[in-house]
Amino acid sequence: MDTLHVNKQLSMNQGKYIFAQLTDFLPRRIFDRIVEKHKGNKHVRTFTCWNQMLCMVFGQLTSRDSMRDLLLSLEAHKSKYYHLGFGSTISRRNFGNANEKRSYKIFEEFAYVLIEEARKSCYRSDFEINVEGNVYAFDSSTIDLCLSVFWWAEFRKTKGGIKLHTLYDVKTSIPTFLYISNAKMHDVNALDLISYEPGSFYVIDKAYIDFGRLYNLHKQRAFFVTRAKNNMRFKRMYSSSVDKSTGVKYDQIGKLESYYPSRDYPEKLRRIKYYDCETDKELIFLTNNMELEPTEVAYLYKKRWEVELFFKWMKQHLKIKSCWGTTLNAVKIQMYCAIIAYCLVAIIGNRLKVDRSIYEILQILSISLLDKTPVREVLTKYDYKNVKELNNKQLIISGF
Repeated sequence: MDTLHVNKQLSMNQGKYIFAQLTDFLPRRIFDRIVEKHKGNKHVRTFTCWNQMLCMVFGQLTSRDSMRDLLLSLEAHKSKYYHLGFGSTISRRNFGNANEKRSYKIFEEFAYVLIEEARKSCYRSDFEINVEGNVYAFDSSTIDLCLSVFWWAEFRKTKGGIKLHTLYDVKTSIPTFLYISNAKMHDVNALDLISYEPGSFYVIDKAYIDFGRLYNLHKQRAFFVTRAKNNMRFKRMYSSSVDKSTGVKYDQIGKLESYYPSRDYPEKLRRIKYYDCETDKELIFLTNNMELEPTEVAYLYKKRWEVELFFKWMKQHLKIKSCWGTTLNAVKIQMYCAIIAYCLVAIIGNRLKVDRSIYEILQILSISLLDKTPVREVLTKYDYKNVKELNNKQLIISGF
């Protein structure tokens, strides 16, 4: 969208609620085509898939704990339903039925549309390390569920849960691939789900070390950066000179010694020992890239922690305490609507040229959605000296 189009859209936002201004950035025609493909609005009179998604996104942006929490917070403002895009009426019954029965694939496909748009909008050409490919962090996070309600999510005898596997684009701060599984699924199995891009870097924790799978990644001309396990046997072939003042202790090329690892990964690997002064720890990295400086390898691994910040936000917005829906279908709808909300904020921040992180924008919007101030003014002109203080605040709606 060019600057003229953005300015025209902003001029049309006069007198509109901030939430309605945000949803104007959603590609409605694409969503309608996806709904038609899955027949999502078949036999629907009032509460359409679009209404359902906007209600879910509103709940995500305002950190509602449950459907009941959301409906109670909006009950005093029924006159605003139409202007917010929620339809003529919302009830716990039609909301719950929609989450239970409408295919999650509608929201999954639309989430991936926004993911692609957000990645194009937020791409950084000034990344701290000069690498031609993309940089991805791959990790998973377990979301605990009540076993008596979510019986299909059995994890342990007295505990239920699902696992969210995420491939996170470090250059754009956008998740590019998401997979939801039972919490019993081992992390390393999720590596089989990824399509590797030649020349790109995949940063993973040592829990993902499976040398057969890493060799498959290597054969596809992609690179990995991980931490070596303590019991790894490595035969050094030669060492490169290092500047120990940078924290690098050694930089070695060699091969795996143990029978099964050496069989699964027969080629050379690079091992780097690095002292992190921030955590006062010595870390040993393993990579198949022979060109980067050792400090750059350490920097790439450090960027893996950005996916943890994303998981933290997701968990804050996936508080399934009450009945947004108790089926796997309903949980997936909730997850993908959280991704839609996240990507929408990323796209808006870029198009409006807001000099804030996605998380800061989310925190500001969480207490502003029912204002009628132009959204650009809220995000750029207000001087929030400590945006983190907004993190735990809930949306304050007049009338209480």
